[in-house]
Formats: sequence, C-alpha cells, structure tokens
Amino acid sequence: MDLTQIPLRGLQHPDAIGWWPLAPGWWLLLALLVLGIGLLLRDVLRRRARSAARRHALRQLEQHAAAFADHGDAVKLGIDVSELLRRAMLAYAPRADVAGLTGEAWLAWLDRDLNEPRFLNGDGRSLLDLPYRDPGSVEQSTDIDGLLAAVRERLRTPVGGNV
Repeated sequence: MDLTQIPLRGLQHPDAIGWWPLAPGWWLLLALLVLGIGLLLRDVLRRRARSAARRHALRQLEQHAAAFADHGDAVKLGIDVSELLRRAMLAYAPRADVAGLTGEAWLAWLDRDLNEPRFLNGDGRSLLDLPYRDPGSVEQSTDIDGLLAAVRERLRTPVGGNV
C-alpha cells in the first residue's frame, strides 16, 4: 500500500466554547449581584429621605442668616431660628417628646447627642429670650454667630443616633 495515496486531511479543532448560554452558577452570581445592588440602592434612598428635612432646615438656616445680614434685626432672626429648630426637631423625634418642651428643658433636649452643651450653657442659650426681646433693647453682646453655629451643629447632629 502506497502511503501517499491515503486521503488524509489536516487536524480539525473543535469550535470555541461560547459564553452563551450561561451556566447556572453564573446565573446565581448575577442574581446575587443584582440583589446586592438593589439592597444598597434602597438603603441609600432611605438615608437620603430621612435626611431630607435636615438638608432643608440647613438651607433655611442659611437663608435666615443671609436675611439677618441684610436687615440686622436680631429679634426677627431669633424668632425665625427658634421656629425652624422646633420644626426640624419635630421631624426627627416623637412629637410627645419635643412639642411640649419649653425653657431649660427645651435647651437640655437640644443639647442631647451633642459632643458639648451648646444650648444650656453655650451660645445657643440666647434662643430662650432673644425672640421675646424688644428690638431696640438687644445688646451688641448677643453672639449671633455663636447662636447660628450652635443651631447649625444641632441640625447636623443626628437625634438619638439616627442618621
């Protein structure tokens, strides 16, 4: 038998393995990835919704500070800041805990969760009597910047550890 007469063909390689359809393990991995992204997105959206009142209150505080720079009426600023702080705290704490507080009890509650007392023994103490003063009798010694800093810190600090 003549070897040159044998009809031989070249080596045939199999077709490359395709990536589709995916194996069940890949489907499970994709499902877990989608679930994880969904849970993370839900958590981010919940945190954002919970802090919406805080962001709004901080914007309003800056508007009140800018308005004070224009008109210079410390009593009007005291009224606006006091109302803003009360509304903001009602958004985060149970109504029964916050709504009835006045005077020293209100200032002590505002100092809760802060690193150092800013209202009971600090610049925020003027919040007690500033809204009720005669506009002509407000002393220059009232630290408006300190009051605004105390209110800003209270608005930025979560109530009861809630973010």
